[in-house]
Amino acid sequence: MSSKIIEELYYSKNDEWIKVENDIGTIGITDYAQDQLGDIVYVEEIKKGTNLNKGDVISTVESVKAVSDVYSPISGEIIEVNQDIIDDPSIINKDPFGKGWFAKIKMDKPEELDELMSASEYSEYRKE
Repeated sequence: MSSKIIEELYYSKNDEWIKVENDIGTIGITDYAQDQLGDIVYVEEIKKGTNLNKGDVISTVESVKAVSDVYSPISGEIIEVNQDIIDDPSIINKDPFGKGWFAKIKMDKPEELDELMSASEYSEYRKE
């Protein structure tokens, strides 16, 4: 089964996505990532107000198959957390690009977006 990829998002090699609106980035994991993990049963609490560097761990997710870290694809401060996925982690499996987002970050270094992949680049990367 091929995973869903959304055009206007940026992608990391760790299978996170980021949607950018002004200087705010909404971060989640890709359809591929949730598919690889299987049924997600736990999401570690995400702390609002945390300052992250690109590559820092935002949260850890546990599934029936594995435990996996979710990394920030960009530097900035967490300004909003999706409490719904902490209360009901299965939302990530059902809607990884919509209701299954993890956090919103006020970006410190928007130029870091240049280091991420476009939808087509991510699609190629996943084929390898």
